[in-house]
Amino acid sequence: DTLWDLAIAEVEKKENPDDDGKHVEVWEKSILFMGNKNGGKTTIILRCLEREEIPKPTLALEYTFGRRARRHNTPKDIAHFWELGGGTSLPELIRIPITSNNIRSFAVVLVLDLSKPSELWTTMEKLLQVTRNHVNKILTKLEKTNPEVATEIKQRVQNNLQRDHPDYELVDPFPIPLVIIGSKYDIFHEFDSEMRKIISKTLRFVSHYYGASLVFTSKSEALLLKARVLINHLAFGYDKSKSVSVDHSKPLFIPAGLDSLSQIGPPPASDSDIGKMRANTPLELWKKVFEKTFPPKSYCDLQNTKDPAQNLQYAEYDVDAMRAQKNQ
Repeated sequence: DTLWDLAIAEVEKKENPDDDGKHVEVWEKSILFMGNKNGGKTTIILRCLEREEIPKPTLALEYTFGRRARRHNTPKDIAHFWELGGGTSLPELIRIPITSNNIRSFAVVLVLDLSKPSELWTTMEKLLQVTRNHVNKILTKLEKTNPEVATEIKQRVQNNLQRDHPDYELVDPFPIPLVIIGSKYDIFHEFDSEMRKIISKTLRFVSHYYGASLVFTSKSEALLLKARVLINHLAFGYDKSKSVSVDHSKPLFIPAGLDSLSQIGPPPASDSDIGKMRANTPLELWKKVFEKTFPPKSYCDLQNTKDPAQNLQYAEYDVDAMRAQKNQ
């Protein structure tokens, strides 16, 4: 046999149905990680991909991928992992990974640093808002060019919460699958119990309102494993976990659709305080209650972003020498 004959035989073997008589399709998914600066996004990605590397700070938008075989001798499924660096300073980069070509198989993981409650709401609100606007624009275009796909995506979002769920009419699900990870639980665990309760209840409400899954994690292997379960479900279609932990004195773990407003309870504030707060939506009311306890810091991630040209991990002798000459 010539090399061509072997190549043709190889391709035919791949294209023809496998031993079970069913064609094995390669699963391809994409996930965008975003959230607080230094919140632990890279660490979580490396653990999901089982890579023993020391995480480096993410500069702008970074890409990596993982592959898994479902069974022996089957093509490997691929998961594309994108990571948005710089906290809330570079939200326009979200347009690069999320496109009309991959929107059907896209998911978002929002990593919030539990040790910085004063940055928590601002980070969450800004990043989710920008992502939602971008996804909605894509869906509006798809409604004209490919209405079946647009309908399928909307249908999937609605299916996240069973129609007989008491909160079905009260929530506003995110247009694509969303997982919220509360990182640095080890530091958060040392907080005063009342503060922990407010943060936990607020994140439970936000996750439930957006139809998202919620998990608290830290560097501990057991907690990272729980986050991996949710991410592997999005990335490789592994089984969803059915376990739920809603106890505020322990790390939370609530897969999408398994919480309810009656279990979460009202915002943690007195009735007279709630009466004084003018809010048009439940989300706005929770925001006001949360920011009363944890006033948001007015800061800008951009000011903290160092010039990437000075970053040693991108050193390039010839370029740097020419640049030094130019500056001089």
